[in-house]
Amino acid sequence: MIRSYANSPDPAESLKIFRRMRQNGIHADSYSYPFVIMACRKGLRVWDGRGVHGLVVKDGLGGDKYVGDALLRMYTEFDEIVMGRKVFDEMPERDVTSWSLLIAAYVTCDCPNDALEVFRSMIRNNIKPNNVTLVSLLPSCGHVSNRMAGLSVHSHIVVNSLCLDSALGTALLSMYSQRGSIESAVRVFRSIEQKNLQCWTVMLSCLAHHGRGEDAIALFTEMENSGVTPDSLAFTVILTCCSHSGLVDKGWKYFQSMKGDYGLEPSMEHYGCMVDILGRAGLIDEAYGIIKIMPMGPNPVILRSFIASCRYHGLVVEGDDELRRLLIESEPNVGANYVLAANAASLSSSWSHVADTRLSMKKIGLKKVPGYSWMEGSDGFVQEALTVFTGG
Repeated sequence: MIRSYANSPDPAESLKIFRRMRQNGIHADSYSYPFVIMACRKGLRVWDGRGVHGLVVKDGLGGDKYVGDALLRMYTEFDEIVMGRKVFDEMPERDVTSWSLLIAAYVTCDCPNDALEVFRSMIRNNIKPNNVTLVSLLPSCGHVSNRMAGLSVHSHIVVNSLCLDSALGTALLSMYSQRGSIESAVRVFRSIEQKNLQCWTVMLSCLAHHGRGEDAIALFTEMENSGVTPDSLAFTVILTCCSHSGLVDKGWKYFQSMKGDYGLEPSMEHYGCMVDILGRAGLIDEAYGIIKIMPMGPNPVILRSFIASCRYHGLVVEGDDELRRLLIESEPNVGANYVLAANAASLSSSWSHVADTRLSMKKIGLKKVPGYSWMEGSDGFVQEALTVFTGG
């Protein structure tokens, strides 16, 4: 019963049964405790989870490997990495699953260097990592300060002849994409024999985000020809690619193909991509037409994109004032919105609107947050080797 409810949409029922067991003098064992802990984790019941942990220790099961793994998963879900590490350190028996869970916990809690250190300790303790371990670890290697670590993990995969399945291959090419190593990402992608939709989408995103628009379009066509059906996310990626590459006709083609060929209803993100594609190309009236036919109201991202395009091309449309008002009302605490709205209002010589907008910004005490970028120093392992530049 506890296991069934723990795997159901209502895991709290497991805890009720567990309490009735305790009241009747029946103690849980190493088989039932993991499911009780799972129920706490799935229900995000932090205090119940801590209480169950105390009962585990009281019942003398703190050293059980399966109970320990369940506790480690639970504390990871609760973002309590310190308690998770304590559980791990107190486990008398730790296999590859335990080590992988701790690595995943550090990655989830945005502690990439700790994750890498656990991986090194794992190797030193002669525990052989499996694909799950490396899939968990690789996101930490995409961090700006861990350039050599990613190469080391890839070398470990090659030297140990690990199978580059779709999950591990996707994690590896994603790491190279984050590093900006596009050719390495492409080589990894080509070496994956069984590519799933996620694998194709990550590779498309990699090419799109690094200015390889034509290559991304060719890859999208290859994906379709291979029999893989694109989903909503894949279309978002290819439309974003068309936007950044100025490919208006291709953008229209993919936007219409979503529903016409695949029966996918465009979402806010897809409409936003089309507004951005047309706006960047100076087709302001067409971009405004997309906003008017949207089945939902435009979000702040779409409004900023459209208003910024109007300002860049020096063009205004009827209803421009209303869109500027919507932008400020949608995010009244974002200073950049006021600056953009004021600058756009100046195009139509609406000087009173410019003055009112800047005055409102001043009264609230908002400032435009400056943009920033970073540059990595010579030591790829040291976080302090980053230099940050700001502007604006």
